[in-house]
Amino acid sequence: MNRKYECSTAPMKPPKRIEPLIQDGLVDEVIRQLMSGKEAMVYVVRCGEEIRCAKVYKEANKRSFRQSVDYTEGRKVKNSRRARAMEKGTSYGRKAQEEAWQNAEVDALYRLAAAGVRVPKPYNFHEGVLLMELVTDSDGNAAPRLNDLALTAELSREYHHILITQVVRMLCAGVVHGDLSEYNVLVDSTGPVIIDLPQAIDAAANNQARKMLLRDVENLATYFGRFAPELLTTDYGMEIWSLYQSSQLHPESVLTGCFERIENPVDMKSVMREINDTLKEEEARQLYRALRLHQ
Repeated sequence: MNRKYECSTAPMKPPKRIEPLIQDGLVDEVIRQLMSGKEAMVYVVRCGEEIRCAKVYKEANKRSFRQSVDYTEGRKVKNSRRARAMEKGTSYGRKAQEEAWQNAEVDALYRLAAAGVRVPKPYNFHEGVLLMELVTDSDGNAAPRLNDLALTAELSREYHHILITQVVRMLCAGVVHGDLSEYNVLVDSTGPVIIDLPQAIDAAANNQARKMLLRDVENLATYFGRFAPELLTTDYGMEIWSLYQSSQLHPESVLTGCFERIENPVDMKSVMREINDTLKEEEARQLYRALRLHQ
């Protein structure tokens, strides 16, 4: 347990959203606010002898990150009444939609942790608050975000390799992060840890999976490419997706970062033939109209 938080900071007054967890014995005290993000507030809390973090999701009208059909496509709602209400946009439906949005992160964390992906370990989800592991650095302090670190070229290559491996593991587990960047990665004593997954999508059920995977991988290349420029010329995204589509992707796949795009040469003669045929058809239609008008 990290006792530094207990000793150096007096416990703060619990936010209202965390009070039910205290009443139910899931949280003993709130130590401090850790961060405020676009979709949630995160607090350092004590649960018995363990120091964890509590992610309190913001209400929909207070979030800067908006749910999009690109993310929610393919998500199944087992209860038909809830599904109908969500489609109609009733107050009950909006509440159900919020719960589904939050549950998506919880489900993804359990699924990915089981697949060996480096994500915070989830412990409980209660009253719209997610209790999970507090990711710490080598000194026991809350781990910094990737974008807050000064990286060398060598460390950039190492972290990029680790994260590409994690992206592969995620996809093998059927999940695409959908918003992966240097802002959604913490770095603990052993390397990168992926966070913030409420927008995670089901790769097999969502038609936007390819686009989002390529964007996630491109974001990583763009960021690490600032320190190791050769990463900017890699094409891990298409390589990973191609292997996935052909059922050849597995957690230990050896990647090259190269992908050969096969582009067939354009047959200009065929194109011109089609254009000429279209023009002739249009001329015939115009002539037919003109004859009908003079009859």
